[in-house]
Amino acid sequence: MTKHRYQPDFNELLTVLKKQKPSRPVLFELFMNPTAYSLLTGRKQEDDSEDAYFRLIVDAFCAGGYDYATLYASNFTFHTDERDTKQTISLNEGFIITDEKSFEEYEWPNPENFDYSRLDSIGKYLPDGMKLMIMGPGGVLENVIALVGYENLCYMIADEPELVERIFDEVGSRLLKYYQIAVEYDSVGLLSLNDDWGFNSQTFLSPDDMRQLVFPWHKKIVEITHNHNKAAILHSCGNMEAIVEDIIEDIKFDGKHSYEDKIHPVEKSYQRWGDRIAILGGIDVDYLVKSSTEDIRKRAEKMLELSQERGSYALGSGNSIPEYVPYDNYRAMIDVALSKR
Repeated sequence: MTKHRYQPDFNELLTVLKKQKPSRPVLFELFMNPTAYSLLTGRKQEDDSEDAYFRLIVDAFCAGGYDYATLYASNFTFHTDERDTKQTISLNEGFIITDEKSFEEYEWPNPENFDYSRLDSIGKYLPDGMKLMIMGPGGVLENVIALVGYENLCYMIADEPELVERIFDEVGSRLLKYYQIAVEYDSVGLLSLNDDWGFNSQTFLSPDDMRQLVFPWHKKIVEITHNHNKAAILHSCGNMEAIVEDIIEDIKFDGKHSYEDKIHPVEKSYQRWGDRIAILGGIDVDYLVKSSTEDIRKRAEKMLELSQERGSYALGSGNSIPEYVPYDNYRAMIDVALSKR
């Protein structure tokens, strides 16, 4: 284990997720990128093994002042046809289920058949006070769209509603089992249900369809998480205005991540909902790319000041730190929090 300047304390993040005030600023990021991991740690990946990469991730999160590190629990995934992902991902490419026949022929993966041993091996590598945040291989709606195609799904909801419900049940039940396995590990302290739900202007499906097809599975996953005295957050891009009450009151997520200035800036989201659900990250990725380090520092400072009395906030980006975010800009954001420790 690499020695780090900042001692992780997962209880500080839990305090935020309980909508309370932590003893010092808390950072949150869904994930960074290999270049950032190397710059944070001052080293490169030791070898080509998965464990070496996971250790680098843990060391990077620790060096960055985070109280957790993000991993997938296993290699469990739903296979689809290949899609062109050079610049963006089309919601209408790669689909494989188009009707009853293709649904019956699809080889549904069993999450129990995958190897979760990394949660033990990396768990033993975690420094004292640190836990893992487990991401899913996409979410319920994301995976259904990948399997069916977005436009096809919209037609299918109208023309074949029973088939649609069966597809959602197949996907949802498997993601539930994946998280059920992960939440049993002592190394795991937090689950991230990463499932993009909307465009800039509205949800992908109508709120009523979301309530019937998507939310029940998220609610079950959150319930099993809470039954293990652990926390669950929603990472979802898009306009959530019409379903905020569902997120908070029905599904009962502990925190919400992913914010965009053109949809609902994090400052406004915090003022509206921060007393009812923890607000995580929120410094818009486009803003991080285009702004000066000084402007980024000022905005991060103001966000910490806004949440200083009430808590229920962790500083970070609105989504993640991809390669195209300048490292100096990313550092400008997190250093505001780290300077107060």
